[in-house]
Amino acid sequence: METTSSGARSDDPAAPYAAGVGGPPWILGHRGAPREAPENTLGALRRALELGLDGVEYDLQRLSSGEAVLLHDDTLDRTTDHVGPVSELTLPQLAGVDAGGWFAKAYRGEPLPLLEEALALPVRAGGAAPLHMIEVKDSALVPDVARMVAEFQEGAGEAGGRESIGVRLASFDRAACVEARDRGLAAMLLAVVATEEDRRFVRDERLAAYSVGPGGWTTEAEPGLFAREWPCERWAWSLDDPDELLWAARAPLFGWNTNEPHRALAARALAKLAPGCERWPVRVPSLLVEPDPRAAGRHGAWSGGWRLVAGIANPFPFPVDAAAEVLIRGGAFDVDGLPARLKLGPREERELEFALDGGSWSPGEDPRLLVRFAWTRGAGRSTAGELVLDTTLERRREVALSRDARRLSMLVERPVAGGSRGGGTVVIRRRGRDLLAKVEDPGGLSDVRVLVRLGAEVRRGAVGLRIALPDDFDARADGLAFGAGFQGRDRDGRVVLRRFCGGVPGGIEHGSPGRLYPVAD
Repeated sequence: METTSSGARSDDPAAPYAAGVGGPPWILGHRGAPREAPENTLGALRRALELGLDGVEYDLQRLSSGEAVLLHDDTLDRTTDHVGPVSELTLPQLAGVDAGGWFAKAYRGEPLPLLEEALALPVRAGGAAPLHMIEVKDSALVPDVARMVAEFQEGAGEAGGRESIGVRLASFDRAACVEARDRGLAAMLLAVVATEEDRRFVRDERLAAYSVGPGGWTTEAEPGLFAREWPCERWAWSLDDPDELLWAARAPLFGWNTNEPHRALAARALAKLAPGCERWPVRVPSLLVEPDPRAAGRHGAWSGGWRLVAGIANPFPFPVDAAAEVLIRGGAFDVDGLPARLKLGPREERELEFALDGGSWSPGEDPRLLVRFAWTRGAGRSTAGELVLDTTLERRREVALSRDARRLSMLVERPVAGGSRGGGTVVIRRRGRDLLAKVEDPGGLSDVRVLVRLGAEVRRGAVGLRIALPDDFDARADGLAFGAGFQGRDRDGRVVLRRFCGGVPGGIEHGSPGRLYPVAD
């Protein structure tokens, strides 16, 4: 449940959407509905379908006893009450793992489901079977997945009246995709960025689908690649950015998965209700966070005070009433100037000023600006309706990358008696086409490992790390998603995370990444 700036509370603050606006393109819940239920659990998968999504995406790992279990990481540490590699767990031991307590008390005791339990998800509203995008982390699972899917489809046919589910088996491993194809599955090759080499591979190997990460279709590394002939379904994974969602709905892609189900459904509705709209109608600036860790205020180190000007545009050729408010997902914020109501003429754009003060100790969920557009029956619209559009008020940091060393001070992510002390430092610099990162001061931790996010990927190294920059990095006026930090052990042997900004080690619970910009040397 979220809190709005008006003080109201709502289980579904971004609903309702314009009625009757469905796919294609198809929208799947990334690991279910991970903002509303613990990821890769039956609770999260069911919630995604309850919200009106067309299906679900989930990850498979392999137990030591051979069974396929839903889990993204190769260890149990992040999303369960156990630690250690999942590959060392047997099926009887799985029964003792709590995969929901970390998320919320209401989900305490939620188990890690097996593949057959996910395949048996109930039909969606209207009786349609959900789509399943299954990412295989261990290629050894492909034969078992093919067998279980075939058995499930056969059982559904024998039961009569039940629609067969649609399954895409996805992997970054080309060999796994080819084997899946040979075993009768619709295989999907995954990549971070679309390439001509991949296009030829899916064509030559007759794969059913190809999917890339955020920005993976629109990068300028290979201009015009999306417009070329693709002999397969084109998908995207983890699409959350409003402009990317609108682009995906208008392109159109065959489908995508998302961590933002409300926003994704709204983007699909917007593309169909206002086909001439090319730009997301709700726009806000980023909330830049002071890089000095000693500047932590009463709300914590990941805080600030901002006076903002939002742009609100009516995407329709008829007048609408617009109601704007801020929704708080995490942290503590004071909002001044909202909620507010506007009357907008056909395609009229207005500016809306408001102030936001607050934050949190650690990077986490950012606030959202939500605008509810409502209209009455009249010229150009046969019925009354409304559409809710939102965008994230991202707290982030910006870094300029050059050949000179740049010291990044890690956040102090918790109150410290006697005042704040430094959390350590990481030094970054550019060398040719590469970014170099090294832990300079481990902040009292031992066994440190550096973490760097560049674009959609998070890379891990020992004390230092070298990462190739994108070929078009110097031409990117809007920079590149970036984050840096390190993990290590404190004096009690506990694993501790230190970071410069959000976006590391990855996952929606770790906040928005910063931006890395090129500097002409």
